[in-house]
Amino acid sequence: MKKISTSLLAASIVLALSACSPPSNNSTSTGSSIEQSAASAQSAQYDNILLAEFKGPYGGVPAFDKMDLGSLKDALTIGMKESLAEYNAIANNPEPATFANTFIAMERAGSALNRVFTYYGIWSSNKSSAEFRDIQREMAPLLSTYRSEISQNKALFERIKAVHDSDEINTLTMEEQRIVTNGYQGFVRDGALLNDADKKRYAAINQELSSLHTQFGNNVLADEENYVLFLDKDQLAGLPDSFVKASASMAQQRGQAGKFAITNTRSSMDPFLTYSSNRELRQKVWETYYSRGDNADEFDNNALIKQILKLRHERIRLLDYDNYAQWRLEDRMAKTPENAMNLMQRVWPSAIARVKEEVTDMQAIADAQGADITIQPWDYRFYAEQVRKDKFALDSDEVKQYLQLDNLREAMFYVANRLFNFEFTPVQDGKVPVFHEDVKVWEVADKTSGKFIGLWYLDPFARQGKRSGAWATTYRSYTTFDGEKTVLSSNNSNFVKGADGEPTLISWDDAETYFHEFGHALHFLSADVVYPSSHSGVRDYTEFQSQLLERWILTDEVINNYLVHYKTGEPIPASLVEKIKAASTFNEGFKTTEYMASAIMDLRYHTTDPATIEPDSFETEQLKALGMPEEIVMRHRSPHFGHIFRGEGYASAYYGYMWAEVLTSDAAEAFAQSPGGFYDEELSERLVKYLFSVRNAMEPSEAYRKFRGRDAKVEALLRDRGFPVDGE
Repeated sequence: MKKISTSLLAASIVLALSACSPPSNNSTSTGSSIEQSAASAQSAQYDNILLAEFKGPYGGVPAFDKMDLGSLKDALTIGMKESLAEYNAIANNPEPATFANTFIAMERAGSALNRVFTYYGIWSSNKSSAEFRDIQREMAPLLSTYRSEISQNKALFERIKAVHDSDEINTLTMEEQRIVTNGYQGFVRDGALLNDADKKRYAAINQELSSLHTQFGNNVLADEENYVLFLDKDQLAGLPDSFVKASASMAQQRGQAGKFAITNTRSSMDPFLTYSSNRELRQKVWETYYSRGDNADEFDNNALIKQILKLRHERIRLLDYDNYAQWRLEDRMAKTPENAMNLMQRVWPSAIARVKEEVTDMQAIADAQGADITIQPWDYRFYAEQVRKDKFALDSDEVKQYLQLDNLREAMFYVANRLFNFEFTPVQDGKVPVFHEDVKVWEVADKTSGKFIGLWYLDPFARQGKRSGAWATTYRSYTTFDGEKTVLSSNNSNFVKGADGEPTLISWDDAETYFHEFGHALHFLSADVVYPSSHSGVRDYTEFQSQLLERWILTDEVINNYLVHYKTGEPIPASLVEKIKAASTFNEGFKTTEYMASAIMDLRYHTTDPATIEPDSFETEQLKALGMPEEIVMRHRSPHFGHIFRGEGYASAYYGYMWAEVLTSDAAEAFAQSPGGFYDEELSERLVKYLFSVRNAMEPSEAYRKFRGRDAKVEALLRDRGFPVDGE
């Protein structure tokens, strides 16, 4: 979905380190193998580019041009060994525990391994290969054991607890107090108080899960790579010229010159289903996409889902939680699965009621055209587009002619300039190493002072070996505790690249996604925190900032200056803009329902005894009980639901997009009602100060109240989506 933020395995490890997550002095047999592997690799330690300090301009940058997959295993084993030695030194420090010699020391630990994970994340997400996946499978259990070595380190936890319980905590800054509290709770939540036998089982479960998560993600990627539909010219009816040209280019890249490739990714599937008038092919493309991980072959994920759920449940039972969602959500804004589900249930009836209206409108169009069909899931996008044209005289392809990728990037820079005082300047090719020729880099500086803030990398296009979706990440985050470190931020997308000499045109939804992911980058670039741990965000809050930035695409300043026709250069007509705004809640039933079905299923999976779950049927049974419309499926069907089964970052927390939308809608109303509108200077200052720059150095609810003056209200969300609001 819009918006996933980094390689999930890499993120889980890096997050564990930077957030001072749990550690262990007790060596396991696999831990010994880490030592043995590191010993054999030790000779390469200072020659391995993956471990080396970033060098070059801008405070040092990753050596993406020199990254060598053959060096990865050695780098990981050496990095783990060094990191464990650093944590053990902290744990065994004979001096009384203080914030400085315990927490600040942990902030410094593992820096070499973190650099390795910068490259690991690129291989995992941007340029995967069979060779990398073999390494990933081999190293996943070792990485899990490494993390358990830290999280179950008794001596280290005793020092953390000593600082947490000491009078010193009252002398610390708000950010430091939050680091101590979150660090202590993180260790407890990761089993620091378990007995030795349960700790051993806890670590073993983590190791098993790491392998299963890796396999799940690789299975989905295999289906995305293996299923490409090549069409002939006579099968292109209804498809826009820009999409046809891009598909021809994609086919040529795959050695099928003269054909047209429909890849098994959302960026290819979605426009095909919207425009193709060949219903048989629409069904084929739809079934191929929504069957990823569900083809009863070597890449089928159903059995993995059951194993993952059982292991997660067993692990949280060791901690005396009733279900996985209780454990996962207690440190999120929702706090409990009941609170999360209550939000879903508040919106769900309105969403499916709207779907019924949308289907009625679509069926009427199909009947009037003599189609002699009943609307099916592979028809929804196609006939929704017909309804859009009929109701609003709005043609999505007409809008697309004004949505050039490069222009939208400049529009994002304009918004960043107005709200954040940032100025973006392109870096000359070759000055900063990149991992693919499509990747471009910009300098980011404060417009007023000229102070250098960081770099922004952009990798916009789909290609083989790159995972689907869109995400943002950092290669280095802003900190000051060891000298000021500037930011290296990155946005990654999967747009279908325009043919040679042609601009890349994207849909309105894709334009919103583009702005969304840039919101994550601005969150990284505007950070003003001291410690790495403060970049460890609260999942149901960190999507809020990026969702909010989407609202600026419809501001007059962006529309009037950056939405121009790709052939004529003429600005988008005011009449077309009015149609876009009038249709802003069009098809909201579909968008809300497909997302919420996934979010509700995530909570159901993680609040149900997994012994009773058969993934092949559980999804169907639960959605039927919810009254899921037959014309729609989950945005992420269970066998390819990477947000929750490729790792644990969004497990039980996929609802967070909706939680964040409540904040987004409420904050957007604040801008809409302010004297300066969406560029109001006073409100923009509060936006940066309380919602972006503090990261996780302030409790999210408190930060939002400082921005808004009160808590967010769900009514704004309902108004945004055109759903009924009680009393209005």
